[in-house]
Amino acid sequence: MSLISTLAIAMGSAWVSGINLYACVATLGLLSRFAHLPLPGELDALTSWWVIGVAVALYIVEFVADKVPWIDSTWDVIHTFIRVPAGAVLAAAALGDFDRSIQVIALLLGGGLALSSHGTKAATRAILNTSPEPVSNVLASIVEDVVAISATIASVFFPILLFIIVALGVGISVYLFHRILKFFRTVSRKISGWLAPA
Repeated sequence: MSLISTLAIAMGSAWVSGINLYACVATLGLLSRFAHLPLPGELDALTSWWVIGVAVALYIVEFVADKVPWIDSTWDVIHTFIRVPAGAVLAAAALGDFDRSIQVIALLLGGGLALSSHGTKAATRAILNTSPEPVSNVLASIVEDVVAISATIASVFFPILLFIIVALGVGISVYLFHRILKFFRTVSRKISGWLAPA
């Protein structure tokens, strides 16, 4: 596998993990099984039917939980401790054939990519939960699933497209960061106002 392809899978799996870890793992495993595509480094562990089965089962649970307002935000909070480390590990595992120092760099960068996508997803969904109608939440969840699966497929078949997707994703995260921060500051002020003694 070429260096470009390996980097695409490393970056793609890390970034997508922040959005939907289970869709990423299941898609990579199924692609490798049915399209006979070798995965780089130590990612061949994802081809185990046990790994694929658990990933698909957890994806189904997340698919349902992610459509229910407030349950999705609770799920996202819990998955802060799962998606980000998993994204870091997947990036390092993809470069398993490289020197240890390269793997450590991949671990750090992969964790950063996973954190950027997960943070944007979790904060955006928390904001959408303030809307009284459930349609925006369900629509956002479906878009996230499509992006996660499409980006994982792109990382295998269209590495350059994947680099563009990740760059756009990180750009959107940076662009939204100040707006999200402003929203949470406003919420924090309102809660402080409610809790302040009269």
